[in-house]
Amino acid sequence: MRRIFVLVLMMIGAYASVSAQELYVFTEPASNMPTKSIGVRITNEGMFNYPGYVSRTIPEVMIGFNKNLMMHAQAFFSDMDGKYRLEGGSLYAKYRFLSLDEAHSHFRASAFGRVSTSKRPTYTRDINLEGDNSGVQGGLIFTQLLHKLALSSTLGYAHAFENSDRQIVGMPQPKNMLSYSLSSGYLVLPVVYKDYKQPNFNVYLELLGKTDPGSGQSYLDIAPPYKWF
Repeated sequence: MRRIFVLVLMMIGAYASVSAQELYVFTEPASNMPTKSIGVRITNEGMFNYPGYVSRTIPEVMIGFNKNLMMHAQAFFSDMDGKYRLEGGSLYAKYRFLSLDEAHSHFRASAFGRVSTSKRPTYTRDINLEGDNSGVQGGLIFTQLLHKLALSSTLGYAHAFENSDRQIVGMPQPKNMLSYSLSSGYLVLPVVYKDYKQPNFNVYLELLGKTDPGSGQSYLDIAPPYKWF
């Protein structure tokens, strides 16, 4: 399976207080948005292993309630099962419970939770709560900023809701899934900051893994994205 993920439109002050190195493509940092800020993000992902090309679009609204609490609301649209339609939605909340700050570094720790719904049929043990499955997830995020380098790790546990009407007969049924990730981001440009109008170029490396506790089967994806701000 080959997927292309494109992230566009992160605006209206979203993550203005977060270092660019922490703005990972596939994972959330432990840092939060500024208080009383609103962000909009649109994610598009496509797949080429079907006869032709199918895609999913995920519009997302992010709200920073205070320095410790933020929430995301997502909707999922795709043509993966025929006609382009609304597949479902998701609510995500993150609470920062630890913050240690120094001059050019900081450490953050947060807890997160997600609840999702989806109309898609299920045919694999893998659980994806951003479009493919209905279920809940909870976990922890730890992020360390060291000047130009940001490192972040996530540990989560997801449970898929059973729905016999959407389960394809004879195919594996999703139940529980352990997810884990290690993400790094490095600020390449500018070498020296003169003002906030300077463009930023960041390179990232993300390791994204999942393990099915029932079967013991695992997989690991490696993602090397980059961003220009």
